Amino acid sequence: MEPRVSEDPAKSPIVQEIIMSNRIGAIAIELAKRLKIEPVRALQLFYESETCAALHDKSTGLYLYGDLYVADEFIREMENKR
Repeated sequence: MEPRVSEDPAKSPIVQEIIMSNRIGAIAIELAKRLKIEPVRALQLFYESETCAALHDKSTGLYLYGDLYVADEFIREMENKR
């Protein structure tokens, strides 16, 4: 008997990437509001950040936290770079 393949579509890598992309967009919008900058600029800054790298790294567990928390982490990262 062959092992059963997961039939949960939410576990699909494609679906996971869509979910992550949606989350990053929401985080960028929140950052744009807080920083009073254009959303595209906020997205660029976020993608270049250590916070974004940590969000993609499952070992950090950051992906388990809400978007507002991740936005807070990004703001703290930027404040610490000053």
